[in-house]
Amino acid sequence: MRSPRFWIGLLISAIFLYLAFRGQDFAEIQLALRQANYWYVIPAVALYFVGVYLRAFRWAWVLRGIVPLGTPALFSVVVIGYMANNLLPLRAGELVRSYVLSTRTGVRKTSILATIAVERLFDGLTMLLFILVASIFIGLTDQLEVVTLLAGGIFGVLILILIFLTTRPARSLLISVLLPRLPTMIRERAERMIESIFTGLSVLRRRNDLVVVTGVSIIAWLFEASMYLVIAIGFGLEVGIAAILLVTATANLATLIPSSPGYVGPFEAGVLLALVGAIGIQREVALSFAIVVHAALYLPITIWGLIYWWRESLSWREIHRLTTDEEHT
Repeated sequence: MRSPRFWIGLLISAIFLYLAFRGQDFAEIQLALRQANYWYVIPAVALYFVGVYLRAFRWAWVLRGIVPLGTPALFSVVVIGYMANNLLPLRAGELVRSYVLSTRTGVRKTSILATIAVERLFDGLTMLLFILVASIFIGLTDQLEVVTLLAGGIFGVLILILIFLTTRPARSLLISVLLPRLPTMIRERAERMIESIFTGLSVLRRRNDLVVVTGVSIIAWLFEASMYLVIAIGFGLEVGIAAILLVTATANLATLIPSSPGYVGPFEAGVLLALVGAIGIQREVALSFAIVVHAALYLPITIWGLIYWWRESLSWREIHRLTTDEEHT
């Protein structure tokens, strides 16, 4: 039986889809879809996968203090994680990535999840940078300003938490204050978990690596933004680089909202927030653009991830157990 959180996610997706498509002329959406040049999707997807490969390269730098791994080996893990996020609820792809890499290397899943948290932090900060750059050339609506402030607050708190957890006083405090309060049977496991988190966040103490991770994050997301730009050209949308940076940022920040697998609903709402609200693109055209971009982001990497999954003979039963445990925590 599914967790209540699963059904809440579906409900949230349904609400966002209703708000996005409410009162729309579906004939106009179909017309915009028919008039698009889909040959542009091919180079767009290629650009997207370059960005994914760069994320694997970035992850290799984040993991450097824990386990040395090459980018090709991590690329397959990243693709499997994206596939899982598209098919499973509650952003289970992060758990799947930790499971796959832990199975390969023997590194504790908690340490790997900590490195993924660092990645997500840099992703969020890059999206905020995109909005900041776009705002120089495009006036932000009140809604976009609220979204930016909320996202900035969330990632600001995350920065403080992660920086705190990288310090030895924090580690000592957790071990001396938290552990004695725990039942004896789980105390040893909790101590190992604290040590694993401390290890996973080690990149935040390596300044030179942070410079590389920051630069690669920006470049990787610029490749994904290029995907949006190429598909926009296929739709005949006359939008500038600033508009593309804005729609890339809002669409991806919207996926932070809990929803169904694949972020259906919030993603489309994020695209509309930028293209319709700030850029002034016709709503039906913006919706058709969002549908195609979402499909291009969803289908190729999901298929590729399933191929990797099959090739590595990974266990769906174990993933079901992991996600079930997560849903009940």
